[in-house]
Amino acid sequence: MTTHNNLNPNSPFFHEERHASLASFVDRPITICGAGALGGNLAETLARMGFTRLKLIDKDRVEMRNLSTQPYSRAEVGAPKARALANMLYRAVQAKLEPIVTELTAANAPKLLKESALIVDAFDNRAGRAAISETARSLHIPCLHIGFSNDGLYGSGLWEPGYQVPQEIAGDPCDYPLTRPFAQVLSALAARSIVDFFRENKSINFELTWNDLKISSD
Repeated sequence: MTTHNNLNPNSPFFHEERHASLASFVDRPITICGAGALGGNLAETLARMGFTRLKLIDKDRVEMRNLSTQPYSRAEVGAPKARALANMLYRAVQAKLEPIVTELTAANAPKLLKESALIVDAFDNRAGRAAISETARSLHIPCLHIGFSNDGLYGSGLWEPGYQVPQEIAGDPCDYPLTRPFAQVLSALAARSIVDFFRENKSINFELTWNDLKISSD
């Protein structure tokens, strides 16, 4: 158990180490599929917690419309999301995130995912989610699927093998005005679920709606 006397106050991960040491598993390879409102914010959270072996797969480039929900800046508009986030996190905490700028498909998923200790699916399309689910099951790799509804009011994190690939539904949850705070809450829950998985071998599902977050001013 980490004691406060052993802590380095100059460490960028001081607060995480003070709360509970993650040292026994921060070097486990995690592959995050999708660098949008959920995947991008989750990758940033894990990097700032001290995870050292992150791979981020995304084919998209940063657009102006992404800046209100995702961890990118105006200077990065037009750049591949995965590379932009890798550069930002290296500057921030010297995290070495491996960017993979490609479309994940059923054909290349086994090669891209095979060395993962954990897969996180944060895609927003059915084909990508289906490819990840099938590959994770066939390779026996633990996998957490995170997502939220197109109205931006419901989100979940579901582990294999109980995950069912959802049908495509028209709409974009990123158009919802409260997308960023909701996505950050979901990303935080996903990070906690990942820690519980590595520390206690627990695959904890979670669901959240805005109605769950009732705040009283009394």
